[in-house]
Amino acid sequence: MDEKLVILDYGSQYTHLIARRVREQKVYSEVHPPEIAMGNITDMDSVKGIVLSGGPMSVYDENAATVPDWVFRSGLPVLGICYGMQAIVHQLGGKVEPGDLKEYGLANLSIGMVTETILAQIPTASSVWMSHGDKVVELPSGFRTLASTDNTEYCVVSSENNNVYGIQFHPEVHHTAYGATFLNNFLVGICGFSQTWDSGRFIESSMENLRDQLGSSKVVCALSGGVDSAVTAALLHHAVGDQLKCIFVNNGLLRLDEENEVREIFKDTLDVEINYLDAATRFVDKLTGIVDPEMKRKTIGYEFIKCFEEETDKLGGIEFLAQGTLYPDVIESVSTVGKAAVIKTHHNVGGLPENMQLKLVEPLRYLFKDEVRKVGLELGLPSKIVDRQPFPGPGLAIRIIGEVTQDKLDILKLCDRIVTDELAKSECYEEIWQGFAVLTDSHTVGVMGDFRTYGYVCALRIVSSEDAMTANWVKVPYEVLETISSRIVNEVSGVNRVVYDITNKPPGTIEWE
Repeated sequence: MDEKLVILDYGSQYTHLIARRVREQKVYSEVHPPEIAMGNITDMDSVKGIVLSGGPMSVYDENAATVPDWVFRSGLPVLGICYGMQAIVHQLGGKVEPGDLKEYGLANLSIGMVTETILAQIPTASSVWMSHGDKVVELPSGFRTLASTDNTEYCVVSSENNNVYGIQFHPEVHHTAYGATFLNNFLVGICGFSQTWDSGRFIESSMENLRDQLGSSKVVCALSGGVDSAVTAALLHHAVGDQLKCIFVNNGLLRLDEENEVREIFKDTLDVEINYLDAATRFVDKLTGIVDPEMKRKTIGYEFIKCFEEETDKLGGIEFLAQGTLYPDVIESVSTVGKAAVIKTHHNVGGLPENMQLKLVEPLRYLFKDEVRKVGLELGLPSKIVDRQPFPGPGLAIRIIGEVTQDKLDILKLCDRIVTDELAKSECYEEIWQGFAVLTDSHTVGVMGDFRTYGYVCALRIVSSEDAMTANWVKVPYEVLETISSRIVNEVSGVNRVVYDITNKPPGTIEWE
C-alpha cells in the first residue's frame, strides 16, 4: 500500500462514514481500535495522517478511551472529530465540561481564521451537523480557535504548528454542508495525500498480498452466487490461478431455484473447478427449535464451516478458506473495533467457530459494497453478477421470524420470487438496494372465497442505500405494492395478509433478524 490514513475508532456509529468519505477522496483508510500499538499497524511507513473518531463516552468516564502516546510522537497530522477532539484537548492540558445546552442536529458555523488550510474553500458561515453533550471550554497551551457556533466557542481548533486539529462537528455526515471539503483540506492540503487509490490500485495490492499470504498453498472459496463471494473468487483466480478451488454449499436457505442459477452463472463466468454440496436437509435440521436470531446466525456459521472442512478433507491439501466478508459485516459483528456496540452477528464473522481447521482469507474485508462492485467490473465479471442485490449469508433463515421449517421456507421462497419479479418490472428498481419478503410469526384472520382463513402475515422490506450501513425505505408506487400483495395472497398458500415496513436504518436494520 503506497499511502493510507489510519482512523482510530472510539465507538461512534459514524466511524464507518468517515472511512467511506475518505475513500471517496481516493485515499485508502483503515479503522483500528484506539488501544492498538503502533507496531501492530501494518505498513506504518505508508501512513500519512491519523483521524480520531467520535464516540459515546465522556473524557471523564472511569474507563474513557484515550489517545495513544504514539499518535502525538509520530509527528503525523492528526484530526480529532467530536470525542476525538475532546480527548486531544483533555490529554494535552485543556478542559472539557458538560455543556449547558447539548447540540444534536444542525448548527451554524462561523469561521474566524479564513486563511487556515483546514478551512480553505469554505464560506465564513455554513451549516454543520452536531451530536455532543460535552464541549471544550479551555484550550491546551499552544492551541487556537479557528471557528465557532452559537453554543460552542471552540468548534474548530488547531495547534500552532498546524499539525493537530480538532472539530466538534461531524464532517462525515452529509448534513454538514462542506463536510467533503473539510476532509479534503485535511487529507490533501495538510497530510499531502496524492489521491491515487482506486479499484485498480486495490486489485494490484490485493493480489500481491494474496500471493504472499498463500504462497504455494491451496485455497478453497466459499461460493454463494452473490457479488461478494464472486469477486473474492475472481480476485483469487487472478492471483493464484489453479491453487483456487470453489465450493458451493446449498444450505436450503437460498432463494427459489437459486442453487441451479448459481451453478449455471459460474459455469459460464469463472474458469475454476466448482464442487457442489447439497446440505439443505442438514441445515434445516440443525435449525429445528431455534428461534433466537443470534443463535440462528451462529448455528448457520458453525455448520457452514463444518461443511467446508468436510469437503476440503475430500479435496485434500487445502489450508485456507476464502470468504467474501465486507467491512459492514465486520463493523456490525465485532465489538473489538473501538467500543462500538455489536449490532448483529454475521455468520461469516462472529458466527465462526473458535477452533477452525482452515485459515481465513478475506481480501474484501475492508471494502464497502459499492467498492466491491467496482472491483468486480475491473476484474471482468458480468453485470448480472456484479449488480445483483445483496443477499445475506444466513439466507432466508433470518427472514423467517421464529423457528425455521421446510414449510415456512417453501412459503417464503414463493413470496420472495413474486417480490423480486414485480420490483424488477417497476420504474423504481434502479433506486432499490434490497427488496424482499419476510415471513413473520404472526397469523391473522382473513376471508377467501367466503371462507375463513388463518394465515401468515408477510412483510415487505424495500430500501435504498449506498453501503448497507444506513438505509431509507423506498416510496414504492401504490400500484406496485398492490400487485405484489394481490399476487402473494392469491398465489401463495398459507399467507393471507401483506404489510409494508417503512422503517429507516437506523433505527431499524435492513434485515429483520
